[in-house]
Amino acid sequence: MAQESRPPFPPFTEETAAQKIRAAEDGWNGRAPSKVALAYTPASVWRNRSEFIQGREQIVEFLTTKWAKELDYRLIKELWATSGNRIAVRFAYESRDVNGNWSRSYGNENWEFNEHGLMQLRIASINDLAIRESERKFHWPSGRRPDDHPGLTELGL
Repeated sequence: MAQESRPPFPPFTEETAAQKIRAAEDGWNGRAPSKVALAYTPASVWRNRSEFIQGREQIVEFLTTKWAKELDYRLIKELWATSGNRIAVRFAYESRDVNGNWSRSYGNENWEFNEHGLMQLRIASINDLAIRESERKFHWPSGRRPDDHPGLTELGL
């Protein structure tokens, strides 16, 4: 079987890191767990808040559960730093629960990639803030964030 790959490949420049980040953002905004999992190595290791996840099957289970609870999910990711095969990302996402309560979650992720451009390690630290619906900043239709929609910096986040 041919080796899976997902360009761009390390070592990353700021430009290729930004491309990698936007591809990840687009995937997560698409909310298709099985498709998102293909960006990670088969044995990828995650720390997401206090959860420890390993492998694509657990990634799919985690994301399926996540997006069943976090409705109207919208995510923006932004480059923080990059070096070699690692990228540091800051992000924010907005979602509501089944009762209509909105929140904005802020965080940082540290990513490590193999030589084929698949993420092998993801460490995420995330904080949640309850917001009113009128405080939402992410208003695009479900799916990919439009290219002309402001990023985190432009939104003051």
